[in-house]
Parts: sequence; C-alpha cells; structure tokens
Amino acid sequence: MTIDPGNGAVMLAAIFLIVNAALSLALQLGFVRQMAIAAVRMTVQLALVGLVLEVVLTSASAWLTFGVMGFMAAVAGYEVMARQERRFSGFWGYGLGATTMLMGSAVVTIFALVVQIGPEPWYAPRYAIPLFGMMLGNAMTGIALGLNALTGEVTARRRGIEAHLLTGATRWEAMKPAMRRAATAGLVPIINAMTATGIIALPGMMTGQILAGADPSQAVRYQLMVMFLIAGATGMGLVVAVIGGVIRLTDNRHRIRLDRLSG
Repeated sequence: MTIDPGNGAVMLAAIFLIVNAALSLALQLGFVRQMAIAAVRMTVQLALVGLVLEVVLTSASAWLTFGVMGFMAAVAGYEVMARQERRFSGFWGYGLGATTMLMGSAVVTIFALVVQIGPEPWYAPRYAIPLFGMMLGNAMTGIALGLNALTGEVTARRRGIEAHLLTGATRWEAMKPAMRRAATAGLVPIINAMTATGIIALPGMMTGQILAGADPSQAVRYQLMVMFLIAGATGMGLVVAVIGGVIRLTDNRHRIRLDRLSG
C-alpha cells in the first residue's frame, strides 16, 4: 500500500516551522529568516524537481538523464564553494570541490548501477538519478567540511607548518596534521550516520520502502548497500579534494601559499 500524504498533511507538518519561528523570536535566537528562506527554497526546488522527473522518467533518454545529473553536480559544486570561509581564488574555488565531488559520486553510482542493481538500460533514470543524488549530497557535505577545515587549519597554524618546512620536511610531511584534521571533519557526518543507523534512526530510504509495503529485510539490504556506497563516494572525493587542496596551498618549492586563498 502506498500512502499519499496530500497537500493538507504537508501544510500541517509546516506548523512546526511556525513553532520554531515563535521560539526564535521569543528567545531572540535570530534564525527565523534563515529557516524561512530554507523552507521556501526547499519547497520550490522539490516542486520543480518533481515536474522535471516526470518528464525524465517517462522519456528514459540517456542525454536527458545525464543532463539532469550534470546540472545537479554543477549546483552542488557552487554549494561547496559557498560554504568555505576561506575559498581558493580563481577557478580552484569552484573547480576543486565540484570535480572531486563529481568524480567520487559518478564512480560509485556507475559501479552500483552496473554491478549491483543492473537495470535495463544501466542508466535508467528511475535508478540513476536518485542514487546519484544521494551520493552527491553526502559527498558535497563531506568535501565542503573537509576543505573548510583544511584551509582553516593551514591559516591558523601557518607558522608551525613553515617551521616544520624549514627543518627540511616536505610539504606533505608538514601538512599531514592539517590533512588529518580535514579528513576527520569531512568524514564525521557519514561516520555518525552509520553509527546511528538502525539503533537511533531509520534512514529515509529504508523508511520509505517500509511505508510502501516492502519487506523489512529487503529494505535493510538496500539501506546497507546505499550507506556503504555513500561512505565510499564521500571518502573517495574527500581524499582527492584534500590532496588537491594541499597542492594548491603549497608550491614546488615547499612554501605555504595562502595568497591563493580569498575571503
């Protein structure tokens, strides 16, 4: 049985946003504007996505499917850049996050479609777009946090890193603590999600399948597969992004190049 909540149920759920807004105003917490913008943006985006997916799913066009996925990656790349306190100047500000995120998400999604799920055709939009979206969203968060931690650590600990370089260390040796912190920061969300899944929280995909009437054991297998894939996409993209960030923040003469940052 499929349950359709209807527009009325959706509007009732929005009551809790009003409650949060009232609490924010009463306590002067100052998040009413941000929450309102986020809610409106989410509603518009999901409505547009629903209309686009109706066309894409019925057409089963490879070009249309890859076009939608490319647009998703382009927007996600901008979100990665926008979340940086100290972003890389020039094309690196957008390109590093977008490229590494797309690489990790695309590799894992293609592997899942071809090897594990096996739809016909392999790029079937009903499977490819939602799966790619899950990989992309989580990789975006991990890479954004990782790059932000990397640039922040190098900026704060510049003198210590330079002192290490003066003793004869290579840029990779001197930057290793910053790389560790960046990797840790980027992987915390997915590690926390995997730790909490099943005991504390039931993930959205698993919950949706159960509500749609799927066997719980089947829903568990799907969710495990998706979580492993998400962790792989996030970790792969994050490692490459951190390595690329170190290359950009240093040069071949093993000097720190904070002049390549803006903001």
